[in-house]
Amino acid sequence: MMLNRDALIAAARTAQGAAYAPYSNFHVGAALLFADGSVVTGANVENASYGLALCAETSAVAQAMNRGLRGGLVAVAVIGSMAGADGPVVTPCGRCRQVLNELAQLGGTDPVIWCVGAEEVLELKLSALLPHAFGPANLG
Repeated sequence: MMLNRDALIAAARTAQGAAYAPYSNFHVGAALLFADGSVVTGANVENASYGLALCAETSAVAQAMNRGLRGGLVAVAVIGSMAGADGPVVTPCGRCRQVLNELAQLGGTDPVIWCVGAEEVLELKLSALLPHAFGPANLG
């Protein structure tokens, strides 16, 4: 499972290159690392009906679930910026924090989240980004 932070950030950066963001021009990539060493990436996908857009993290979680990865999430890297430019640190939006929490709770993990910017990488635990989270454990 030894994938280092820089390698996961590189995977998120590569995913960012696949973003479809013709409306905002804000390209986001995410990479998820699982305990078994699996890495799943995603990029944001916009839609002319703006509310139907998918964030990179949500896209990656959907791909992970479709591959049968239901737990064991240990780390996430997220990077976003205007196309062709380096930008400030980007953190997952509220919806993505909740989606990541669902996957993390399935395996009882509290993954580290690396939020990447041009000048720094902010390292936080998911529980710090979404304290007192609601998830599968709350339903019984």
